[in-house]
Amino acid sequence: MEGLEQILKEHPFFASFEPEHIRLLAGSARNRRFAAGSYLFHEGDPADEFLLIRDGMAALEIASPGMAPVVFETLNGGGIAGACWLVPPYRRAFDARAVTPTGVIGIDAGRLRGLCNAHHQLGYEIMKRFLLSLLPQLDASRLQFLDVYGRG
Repeated sequence: MEGLEQILKEHPFFASFEPEHIRLLAGSARNRRFAAGSYLFHEGDPADEFLLIRDGMAALEIASPGMAPVVFETLNGGGIAGACWLVPPYRRAFDARAVTPTGVIGIDAGRLRGLCNAHHQLGYEIMKRFLLSLLPQLDASRLQFLDVYGRG
């Protein structure tokens, strides 16, 4: 457990979190590795984990029938993958694929939601940081949309 606490404490998403909150989160965390080309998750999968990228690179993709997937963001060490664990129906909205060998910390989403409900300050800090992390994703999506459908 101590190793996971240290890893969480060092991840940018959890920088300056209270030590007690880090201890609570570490109890719901696990280390995972993905080979290059493998999927961290697929659109429609249950959003049962909150993923922190430790190292490597992951591509967030939107698939469309008959077309190659569109990458709308790439994540490196320090990134987070997906916010669908936050709201029902708790399903992934896109695919995430490891571009290179990628290490992640997965935090059990059900337990995390329970911790956020029981410890309001923890929940507030997580929500603030999620909002800050989602803004660049929205911006990247907007730029991708303009590039594809831009005025010509």
